[in-house]
Amino acid sequence: MESIIKPLNNNSPEAEYRSLPHNIEAEQGLLGALLVNNDVLDRVRDFLEPHHFHDPVHGRIFEAAAKFIDNGNAASPVTLKNYFEHDEGVSQLGGTAYLSKLASNATTIINAKQYGKTIYDLALRREIIKLGENMVVTAHDAEIDDSPSQQIETAEQALYEIAEKGHHSSGFMSFDNSVSGAVEMVTRAYKREGKLSGISTGFMDVDDVLGGLQESDLLILAGRPGMGKTALATNVAFNIAQKYARAVAEGNVEIQPDGRQIVKDGAVVGFFSLEMSAEQLASRVIAEQTKISSDAIRKGNLTDEEYTRLFNTAKELQSLPLYIDHTGAIPISTLTARARRLKRQYGLGLIVVDYLQLVRASSSGGVENRVQEISIITQGLKALAKELEVPVLALSQLSRQVENRDDKRPQLADLRESGSIEQDADIVMFVY
Repeated sequence: MESIIKPLNNNSPEAEYRSLPHNIEAEQGLLGALLVNNDVLDRVRDFLEPHHFHDPVHGRIFEAAAKFIDNGNAASPVTLKNYFEHDEGVSQLGGTAYLSKLASNATTIINAKQYGKTIYDLALRREIIKLGENMVVTAHDAEIDDSPSQQIETAEQALYEIAEKGHHSSGFMSFDNSVSGAVEMVTRAYKREGKLSGISTGFMDVDDVLGGLQESDLLILAGRPGMGKTALATNVAFNIAQKYARAVAEGNVEIQPDGRQIVKDGAVVGFFSLEMSAEQLASRVIAEQTKISSDAIRKGNLTDEEYTRLFNTAKELQSLPLYIDHTGAIPISTLTARARRLKRQYGLGLIVVDYLQLVRASSSGGVENRVQEISIITQGLKALAKELEVPVLALSQLSRQVENRDDKRPQLADLRESGSIEQDADIVMFVY
């Protein structure tokens, strides 16, 4: 019944098979406590599932007891007896008398949650080991077109999912904590220049309407081709990154009790440019800052004075915390993994995606239709905004039907493959 793994260094004289991490005594103690006092279930059900038990028999007992309790019945060795009389695993452990043995070795209800956490944490460790084994196999048996970088991102995504499972949460937040969070938001607005609760876009009219870009918001900036979506988004990203760099240079920071440094203005920006290269995007910013036309920069048709101005401006811009990923047709899972990595390495205050319809729902396909694919993408972006607690500004194309109307002002229905875009977005803005 016991799972085993083998060290990779098989040539080592002390190499031997090792048991996967588990604690049978903790499993027995928790199940015993549950069969004695059904209130134990409320202490652990927020995070503990049947598959977390190392012994499958224990998982089945936990599952059966939980179903009994959920149906308003008492779960005890007596009430569960008939359901395990023909269970082969229970028979190997001594038959239904094993249920009574569990109850006699029960831990107290006070210790139940700690026992449950021990079981859960060991299950996570087993998942990490399994992931490591899969990484080894995948690296050895990789296909020609399966790049190492893609393998790393896949492994990183899987490891992050395991890490997220390690955060125990009841799902509820007390009203005390909710009120504290609201007061913190108001305090930030009170202290921040411009009295904004969110990050300033650098455009006063936009800030007046939005109150700045708010944490965890998914904002959609939509328009027909040539309307200036990318230009506006690039300027917003530049303004925010520039404010951050300026705040750092001026010492406009706040040191937290844990030693973390909070920059009071602007933010680190991650820009996913699926249509333009990083160099093209940077050229746009340089053109805007130097007031030299993009066409002249692209052709190199510059005077000596313009070239010197461009060179000096570019040098100043190099220190901006603006990170560009220009991978085309990037899957939402890869985009998410890279955003997490950027947050971890440099901090992150804004994500820009240019543009929504060029993101893929997955790297392997399998999505039935385009509307469903866009739905998966928008849900993924909204989830990312909430997870990283940063605003996500996603650009979107409009359908051609707007061109067929006399009144060409965009409407929500004009969003291309609109399905869930308007449903998942917190803010929808149009360039017109």
